[in-house]
Amino acid sequence: MSRSLARQPRRAMRPLWTLAGLLSLALGILGIFLPVLPTTPLVLLAAFCFGKGSPRLRAWILGHRRFGPMIADWEATGAIPRRVKIAACPVMAATFALSWAMGVPGRVLIAQGLLMGIGAAYVLTRPDR
Repeated sequence: MSRSLARQPRRAMRPLWTLAGLLSLALGILGIFLPVLPTTPLVLLAAFCFGKGSPRLRAWILGHRRFGPMIADWEATGAIPRRVKIAACPVMAATFALSWAMGVPGRVLIAQGLLMGIGAAYVLTRPDR
């Protein structure tokens, strides 16, 4: 197989990676205002997607005054600040409790509890910064 043929699938995927990055960033920005959407992981995902799809957008998000330092810190250390860990877990628990109090169906509560438990385990097992 020639080199140009091997590169075609990658080149064809760039618009999809860029679109995924834009969607992730939009959801992350919504997460600033809606507590059910986690802003930081979505912004990190956007940076990853932009790295695959749009070097220009990747450079923009890395240079952003709010998002850039967060992304650079994560890429350099993979650490989560202790204060963020201390805030994240109670917010997850409060969200679950509110869902239960609002009468969310049991199967949704089970899925929510399982996913939040996985999220909390991930957050708590990252190194502190």
